[in-house]
Amino acid sequence: MPAICLAVASVVLCFLVTAVGAAEGLPPWASKIRADHPRLFFNRDTWPAVRERALGAEKAWYEDIKKRVDNLLRATANVAAPEAKDLGPESAWAAFVYLMTTDRQYLDLAKKALETSLRFYEKCYEERKSVNWYSTTRVHATLTWDWLYNDLTEAERKEYLSRLVQALQKVYTAMPRIHRENLSGYTTGFYGATNCKWFVGCAALGSGIEEKLTTDWLIWGYNENMRMLEHRKKACGDDGGSATPTLGYAFGAYPWAEQNFFYTWLSATGENISPNWPHSAWMANYVIWNWIETGGPPLEFGYGDTPHTTNALTASQLYSHSANIRHLFGKAAPDAAALARHIQDLVSNKSFTTNWFIYPFLLTDLEQSPPPLKPDRLPHGRHFENMGQIFMRSGAGPDDTYCLFTAGGILAQHRHFDALNFVIYHKGHLALDSGTRHNEFVNGQHLANYYAQTVAHNCVLIHQPGKPPAAYWGGKVEGNHGGQHKQLGSVVKAFETNDQFVYAAADATACYLHGPVKREGLPDLPEKATLVTRQLVFLMPKHFVIFDRVTSTDAAYKKDWLLHTAHEPRIEGQTIRADHVKGRMFCRTLLPEDASLTPVGGPGKEFWAAGKNWNIVKDGLKPENL
Repeated sequence: MPAICLAVASVVLCFLVTAVGAAEGLPPWASKIRADHPRLFFNRDTWPAVRERALGAEKAWYEDIKKRVDNLLRATANVAAPEAKDLGPESAWAAFVYLMTTDRQYLDLAKKALETSLRFYEKCYEERKSVNWYSTTRVHATLTWDWLYNDLTEAERKEYLSRLVQALQKVYTAMPRIHRENLSGYTTGFYGATNCKWFVGCAALGSGIEEKLTTDWLIWGYNENMRMLEHRKKACGDDGGSATPTLGYAFGAYPWAEQNFFYTWLSATGENISPNWPHSAWMANYVIWNWIETGGPPLEFGYGDTPHTTNALTASQLYSHSANIRHLFGKAAPDAAALARHIQDLVSNKSFTTNWFIYPFLLTDLEQSPPPLKPDRLPHGRHFENMGQIFMRSGAGPDDTYCLFTAGGILAQHRHFDALNFVIYHKGHLALDSGTRHNEFVNGQHLANYYAQTVAHNCVLIHQPGKPPAAYWGGKVEGNHGGQHKQLGSVVKAFETNDQFVYAAADATACYLHGPVKREGLPDLPEKATLVTRQLVFLMPKHFVIFDRVTSTDAAYKKDWLLHTAHEPRIEGQTIRADHVKGRMFCRTLLPEDASLTPVGGPGKEFWAAGKNWNIVKDGLKPENL
């Protein structure tokens, strides 16, 4: 590995870090960070195993990365200073290939790509434009600096790192904030620009470059990552899950923050902390319960901020996530690791993703992880308490019935006003969540006023004149169509599962409380309800009984019981028939005896709420996507 074996440099750096570690303001854990470079994702001690894996078990993956680097090398061969663009990942690819080959043309390419990226970051700030919603490219720029540290001159080290730090600091302190620069914290996916602080702070420690900022970032980054792990541990409980039940996030970018912190803390300190956080491994269990088997590509229920255009289960990252689980938790949580291996068998895309190209080379314990564990015998119901979800199923095949009941939980992230909602799938989505976040920046008013509101779900509405709107991201909420006012507050009162039935009962009264509402010249608007409960029984294999109790503060307030279907239902007396794909559902109203069944939908009323249709720009969507 180029220059990493220079013992003199290592000794000098060790002395510097020890001195810094003892300096005022640095917590004791900072002294654990090794003195030499690289220290992010791999180090001098682990490099031989990483290199061996790149030349052995993951040779095809390495050759693919090298091919990309060679293509970039040819494309920029005669360009001294390419046009400013974000080449953060490419710079890290080139740096890795240089460490593999010691061919200095790759060193020069990595530096060129890094400098090109820095100019792009600076240009974005000058134009007040976002670099990227994700931290990924800027973290890769940081990796490049760390991995090439021993082959950079002192002047290069200072220039590259200082420019990167200042580019980030300007984003962090910009007023007004730069649009689409994600500065969110530990309760979210934690993959925005602030996520860079840990990587930059860890890499910069002991360098003396931008010392005040990078030291602050190191401490903040460590603390924020620990808060993230605690938050996600609480959210997952003993079932598994994520920081949000919306699967595009939970199975997409959300696991990166945990996995990257595990890997970089290990490489920087030599301590493997992942066994202390086994909740991360049990994401595999959450995948299994959200997986709707079709005999083809898997589907999902469409919970929360899912686009609803296909309800295809987000699976593109699952192979990589499962590999990380197997490597990190093969010994500490063998059952979860075995389940992750089973998921790798299930997914059709059996390849890694390039978002974090380094993962395959780190998986040195992958082959020692347990064999696949196929869950042949699951209960018919599972209550994910902190995720706020109860899953029900007759089995795990394409002809089985699947149901999701929403109640309880501690997470508001990407959650709608949908307490007591149910979704039923049997050979098609028969009772479903409606609305979409498709083209969300154009269709923001639809997103905020319909899609996220109670009216778009299979819930109960209580229409109270003068009720306040329930704010949601995406647009300005202009009204409230009898819906809930809080995402959190519902409570599961009972849950039971056996071979004959699954039973759940929940109270969502708190979600319908809007709090004090001032009215000029009138008393404050009273609350609209004192009781909203739902009991749901799933009788194997495909019958449901739903019983609601609703007490409003004024009997005159109109109540609606909602059932959303994919196509126009047929109504005969008190019975509804609805079809989707190969599935068919019959719904019969027993109480109240005088219930009026009214279809709402069709052209001009597809997304009706608060007195208007919240239409969308379809932008190529087909009727079956709506």
